[in-house]
Amino acid sequence: MAAGALVGLLLGTAAPASAHAALLHTDPGDGSVVKAAPQRVLLTFSEGVLLSGDSLRVLDPHGANVAVGTPGHAQGRDSGATATVSLKPGLGNGTYTVAWRAISQDSHPVAGAFTFSVGAPSRTSVDLSGVASAGGGAAGTLYGIGRFGAYLGFALLVGASVFLSVCWPRGALLRPMQRIAATGWVTLVVSTIALLLLRGPYVNGKGLGQALDLGVMRDQLETRPGAALLSRLLLLAAAAVFLAVLFGSYAKREDPEERADLAWGLGIGGAVVAVGISATWAMAEHASVGIQHQVAMPVDVVHLLSMAVWLGGLVTLLTALWAPSMAARPIEPFAVRRFSLLGLTAITLLVGTGIYQAWRQMGSWAAFTDTHYGHLLLIKIGLVCTLVAVAWFSRRWTARLGQAVVPSQGATAEKPGRVAASAAGSPKGAAAGSAAGTAGGTPKGTGAGSSAAATTASGTASTAVPAAGSGGGTAGGAAGGAAASAAPAGGAPAATGDGKAHGTPTATGDGKTGGTAGGTAENAARAAQLRRQQAARSAARARKVLTADPARGALRRTVLAEAAVAVVLLAVTTILSGSQPGRAAEEQKGLAPAPSASSASGAPRQLSVTVPYDTGGAGGKGVAGITLAPAQAGTPNVVHLLLTDDSGAPVDVPELKLAFTLPAQHLGPIPVILDHIGKGHWTASAVQLPLAGSWQMSVTVRTSDFDEVTETKNVEIAQ
Repeated sequence: MAAGALVGLLLGTAAPASAHAALLHTDPGDGSVVKAAPQRVLLTFSEGVLLSGDSLRVLDPHGANVAVGTPGHAQGRDSGATATVSLKPGLGNGTYTVAWRAISQDSHPVAGAFTFSVGAPSRTSVDLSGVASAGGGAAGTLYGIGRFGAYLGFALLVGASVFLSVCWPRGALLRPMQRIAATGWVTLVVSTIALLLLRGPYVNGKGLGQALDLGVMRDQLETRPGAALLSRLLLLAAAAVFLAVLFGSYAKREDPEERADLAWGLGIGGAVVAVGISATWAMAEHASVGIQHQVAMPVDVVHLLSMAVWLGGLVTLLTALWAPSMAARPIEPFAVRRFSLLGLTAITLLVGTGIYQAWRQMGSWAAFTDTHYGHLLLIKIGLVCTLVAVAWFSRRWTARLGQAVVPSQGATAEKPGRVAASAAGSPKGAAAGSAAGTAGGTPKGTGAGSSAAATTASGTASTAVPAAGSGGGTAGGAAGGAAASAAPAGGAPAATGDGKAHGTPTATGDGKTGGTAGGTAENAARAAQLRRQQAARSAARARKVLTADPARGALRRTVLAEAAVAVVLLAVTTILSGSQPGRAAEEQKGLAPAPSASSASGAPRQLSVTVPYDTGGAGGKGVAGITLAPAQAGTPNVVHLLLTDDSGAPVDVPELKLAFTLPAQHLGPIPVILDHIGKGHWTASAVQLPLAGSWQMSVTVRTSDFDEVTETKNVEIAQ
């Protein structure tokens, strides 16, 4: 479910995520030529980063790694935003490639590469394949399970609490209902602690042994995801107090005014805690980065809370309808109707926020049929439609609850009457009935015992009375109650006045002198048997009451079907959250063939590319023309970028970015620092691309605070 069950929670963006850690400065500088070999390489980022064993690799012109030791943070202020590694002494002349990877504070990996030269630039040939990516292995699997558990626990905690405080307050006194919310709280606490322990191995790509490393854990707590997990634990302490009040003073309060006052305080406090816990996801993951994060974060919170109210409430209702222990205390129809309205509101919010998020992730209708993400989303949409259809049937049966025709009282009295007659007509039944009449101590109990069996079992009273002192009174009350149920025309259930005598052992004078040890043991066995029979009859009567309402039986089946569909839906959503968004997949598939950098013999080599763009806003259409010369690997290249509007006139924009990525070698993105030299004209010099091959060149154009687009083209860089 987790993380995955809530793929719609995370808003995507086609542009590079500027909220990820950005590389600000390197020493040696990108493309620089130094006279003497440096002793170390130092990178400075815009925010704190997490490092793994292969976060920094420095490759010589032949592809050999010349870094020594383990990458770490530099000493001094803001050391968490740096990465450094020492180099072997005595490096030779030539061009060196620095390949780096790290985990930014929003838990996402960032990577790139740059080059520097010692003495003079040279050709280089490096192999950047085989880099172990963080987030995999056993740590990655366990981390994913922990995320799923956290989402599940949150849903049970919030959904059950809302159900029991808003829809069915009386249910807060019942142990099975309390157990659902308590299970959610425990699951969320355990999952959060597990995520804190696994965070280090997950992002560092190391073994599970780092889970108990205090140094690694301390480093994780300095990041945004670690701080969010710690905050979640603190909020869960407040949630425990909320549950204690909900299941204690609130559920037991009888005075309506006092209960109303407590309900307001409980509702406000619970809402604050629920919003705070959901914000620990929104503030640490995708919703907190990229464009429109001011909108994405509150939408993320609403989506999470709606999911929890619906899914957790559905599990609570399912338990109330199906649990055998709830047969004697069935849920009232008004509580089901309240949840039906609440669930409809939650589903409406889920669908609304999901549509917006799907639009952000897909980008085009073609992505539904042309991408794996689109296929999964179509399956999810189908499951949602199925779920809504099943929910419609549930609402239909909910409206009919309590309208079933109750069987006539005379019919219900027939079987208990036969039971009483059978008991009165046998010595055992007479003894039990007479014992009830003697041990009950009340006129009602005595009447029940004597009226049914006194004339046939008066001679056995002396042996039945001792049994009352050792529990026979319960048995007698059961049998006496069964006999008494045959007399009234109302046909009430068998337990009447004799029920008061069940727990009142009465030792009379006859009980002390009337029987032998063997008779007492025999009557005790009879009493135990009658107690079992009475319990079975009570359970059967409770089940009969529940099944007498056809609407309740149908509702049980439709709610179970809803839960089954929801499980499949959450599984599909989990897979969906780990897939490449349709927008990005479509952009990659739509890339034009890479233009060649060839040129006539003796003439300067130059690559020219035209990239149309449309940011979607007013004046957002135009064309970016890029030239790259000499378009060769391992040598300084000069870049010119000309930006024109839809009419062909030069135009300036608030922000313009250019970057190169070599997917085949997992290299990049390598950002290009552009200098604005005129209207619609940017340039960059000494742009070094370390390897030949098919590079992806991405151009990001932002025309307003909210209108931004990234377009990508393939370009061939010669050796």
